Amino acid sequence: MHFHHKGQNYSCHCRYCRCTRTIKMNDTVLQEPDFVLDCRIDSDKKSLTAAALAFIYLTILFGNFLVILVILLNHQLQTPMFFYVGALSVVDIVNSSTLIPQMICALLLKGSVVPNHVCLMLNAIVGYMEVLVCLILALMAYDRYVAVLNPLRYPSIITNKTVFAVLLLFNGIGIIGEIPFIIFAKELPFCNIDVLPFCYCEYATMVRIACTDDPKYLLSLFLVTVVLGTGPLTMILFSYGKIAHAVLKIPSSEGKSKLYNTCVTQLLVIGTQFGPLMIYYMLPATGIEFSTAEYNTMFLLSNAIPPMLNPIIYSFRNQEIKKSISKLFTGKRTVAQIGAKK
Repeated sequence: MHFHHKGQNYSCHCRYCRCTRTIKMNDTVLQEPDFVLDCRIDSDKKSLTAAALAFIYLTILFGNFLVILVILLNHQLQTPMFFYVGALSVVDIVNSSTLIPQMICALLLKGSVVPNHVCLMLNAIVGYMEVLVCLILALMAYDRYVAVLNPLRYPSIITNKTVFAVLLLFNGIGIIGEIPFIIFAKELPFCNIDVLPFCYCEYATMVRIACTDDPKYLLSLFLVTVVLGTGPLTMILFSYGKIAHAVLKIPSSEGKSKLYNTCVTQLLVIGTQFGPLMIYYMLPATGIEFSTAEYNTMFLLSNAIPPMLNPIIYSFRNQEIKKSISKLFTGKRTVAQIGAKK
């Protein structure tokens, strides 16, 4: 529905949409609409998808909060490697709490409306968290690289103070990386459409529905993804490649088994994290388009599954973590703790 009032054009697209105002000044469209989330999943699958997301979200909260609690309570775990794990758990909780409830609302509440400023804020938080995840995973891979190939220098290179400094640096990089998208998202012009065909407020989708062909909006996304996505991924692959080369030189089958247990499972999680995101963010800038269902699937895969698996891969398989969890729930002290007290 379109109508004219007091020299300004208004447009209402459906009964769930709020009316948006388009003001023309010197042939420039200025518009900051409230967005309607249209999570395009088969109607008969929406309830099942929402239930699955709710289960995944509760699992993420339980697993990651448990990891953080155990690390805080056990001073023996307050070492660089577990600081990475704790930081990754915090990021996973924040990212999932920003994304998954919004997705569930979009699935269950038809025509879910999100105010413009809230949409931009949620998009910025998710982008910021995704950058942190990539950088932390790269740091963890470098930590293992130093531990395996330079074990004697490890205590002097990887210290708690160094880790805290690097994590603070990562936060600065994440903030800087999001500034272009915040600026561009606010200046995007929208002409007679405010429906996002997606399960949450997402920058690339905003660009797709905006009435502009300016390549800077997607080019910036491509460049940031190359630098902050491909860069950490290269570090990860290089580090694990060197580790694999070193461990495979060990003649015993025990060494090869250790490689499989420590590297392959982590690389699977990293592939699940990086693969869909790289495809999702980089290919649109090259002109390759996917269906809305394919976009939703890739995004759900890369943002819901890894946070659920990370505590299992990086924490619960660790003997120290498992002993600390056992003590937390049973109240029994581990052998190491009894010895330390004596």
